[in-house]
Amino acid sequence: MKGKTKYHALKVDTEKCFGCTHCMKICPTEAIRIVDGVATIDQYRCVDCGNCLRACPVDAFYVEQNQLSHIEDFKYRVVLFPSVFIGQFSEIYSEGRIYEALLRLGFTHIFEVEQPALWLMESIKESSQDLTEGPLISSFCPAIVRLIQSKYPSLARNIAPRKAPHDLAAHFAIEQLKMQGANESEIGIFYVSPCSAKMAAVNQPVAEKESIVTGVINMKDLYNRIMRLLPANETTDTSGFRQYLSREGILWSLPRGEASWFKKRSMAIDGIHNVVKFLERLENDEVPKLDFLELKSCNQGCAGGILLTGNRFLTVERLQKRALRYPKASQINPEGVRKEIVQKKLISDNVEPRPVFVLDQDRTRALEKMKKINNILCHLPGIDCAGCGAPNCHALAEDIVQGKARMTDCIFLQNKFIKELKVKPDKACANLERIWGKKRFEADCNKKGGRNEGF
Repeated sequence: MKGKTKYHALKVDTEKCFGCTHCMKICPTEAIRIVDGVATIDQYRCVDCGNCLRACPVDAFYVEQNQLSHIEDFKYRVVLFPSVFIGQFSEIYSEGRIYEALLRLGFTHIFEVEQPALWLMESIKESSQDLTEGPLISSFCPAIVRLIQSKYPSLARNIAPRKAPHDLAAHFAIEQLKMQGANESEIGIFYVSPCSAKMAAVNQPVAEKESIVTGVINMKDLYNRIMRLLPANETTDTSGFRQYLSREGILWSLPRGEASWFKKRSMAIDGIHNVVKFLERLENDEVPKLDFLELKSCNQGCAGGILLTGNRFLTVERLQKRALRYPKASQINPEGVRKEIVQKKLISDNVEPRPVFVLDQDRTRALEKMKKINNILCHLPGIDCAGCGAPNCHALAEDIVQGKARMTDCIFLQNKFIKELKVKPDKACANLERIWGKKRFEADCNKKGGRNEGF
């Protein structure tokens, strides 16, 4: 059901986009169409997974973020970042030097998101007691939460009613600073995001009114800034900022980072296309009984986030080596921080199903539309060439039934209709220009795309 406007961190630069279809073909929710020669995103279908940004050959996709200058509005300027941020840097740069560079950038306090990870997992395990059917699904990845909410609404009740990890870390940081005498109104919390989905989750949370996080920062942008500020040697002791970081916490955002904490029958799946295939089977009761599901949109978990600069496999290896230097979570007990207060703030509302992949809210009309789709597919070639501006023939059939496209959008049917004198050539040309733009078919040896691409 379509409701209020959804916030998306992903945007399209129409000046750069030339409608190459790379993004459209890789989108796991078929949220992209080509209109007038550029990619357009269906705001209701998009889950901000970022596959389009990764696939775009001309960087036409970008993410919105807060300006770093906003941190100066607060006396206590807290930067929150997941441990994968440290994994971006070569081993020649110590974590102490990276922390010191963050202080030089203007932050007063530094917290890694995974420091209170044990508390969150304990809280998630408690929530599993209220679930009567099916596996408990982690709420860690906002892209997956949005995917389930819109495409697999029957599974929404299985999502753990717990806030996102960055909100947990934010509450943890605020409690720490309040113990030191800080007023909460003086604290600014800035989260460094590895992906567009987490950026969207800060600006428009799924299961809460608003996030406690003040602003969100692009991890790639921060990485580049830190590289310019890294000191030659450590001159400041920053170890106090890491005193509650654990071995399991560092590995939390990687595959099986959560599942390994959940000792029962659990499964971890990374990569949104793999997740989609699994959820299809889960919804059809084609998988064995499970107690816990860890689902992450990016390959190799957050190490494969679209806003990371480094190779995801090197990032995983660096984090695994780093984790060995830290104690186990069970050996860490944050002093003075009232655990019960932080855990109480972790509880969120249940994720409400918001199906948008339905043909019609009325079941009878939906069945009629399904029959029309099947009939249309009998006439379409089944080549999935994307020449119609939709990712495949089935998507085109859906668009036609929903009144968003025409049979003549299929270039094969269009040629057939021209031959049968059902469509005039000038009308057929105008139809192609409506999809691909007016100058798309003019000869130009330097045009973008193809073998002679000039970019």
